[in-house]
Amino acid sequence: MWLARIKRTQGRKGEVFAEVLTDFPEKFSDRRQLWLLKGTSAGSADVSGNAREVTLKHHWMHKGGVVLHFAGVGSISAAEELTGFIVAIPRAQRTQLKEGDVYIGDLIGCTLLDVAGKEPLTVGEIEDVDRSAGPVAMLVVKSSQRTKEEILVPFAKAYLRRVDVDAKYVEMALPEGLVDLNS
Repeated sequence: MWLARIKRTQGRKGEVFAEVLTDFPEKFSDRRQLWLLKGTSAGSADVSGNAREVTLKHHWMHKGGVVLHFAGVGSISAAEELTGFIVAIPRAQRTQLKEGDVYIGDLIGCTLLDVAGKEPLTVGEIEDVDRSAGPVAMLVVKSSQRTKEEILVPFAKAYLRRVDVDAKYVEMALPEGLVDLNS
């Protein structure tokens, strides 16, 4: 389960600034043992294998993100080495969600299906979720068409029909023409 993506150094004592990837940023207060994953592409990846365990010494919210200071990281050069890492916890430690809610990281790697027509249409694979685009998160979808272009789809409850994380698909009834906007 992804919590944050380290963007850059912050300060001179080894702190890093990270983009928050969780709906529960207050949970940083509850966690001391975290894991760092190097440039992985699966948001729902379980913490294992190449993960590096770290201890969170301090954290604070700052300018829409979070500043993290890990034990053993005491200089700018040590912090620079963490740029691009994902801060994560094992799936078993995730906060339980309400019925109908889903973790954003679980959407990455799912196939997006448009079920507005008579037959479901495969739009493509969800590669990322942009939460900074406005009040509604945008799914970043790699088109299944020959063009392989990027399609942005609002993850709005009005369009959402079904999410099956285990089967790796999301069904949405998209407005006509939405998928073609980026063409």
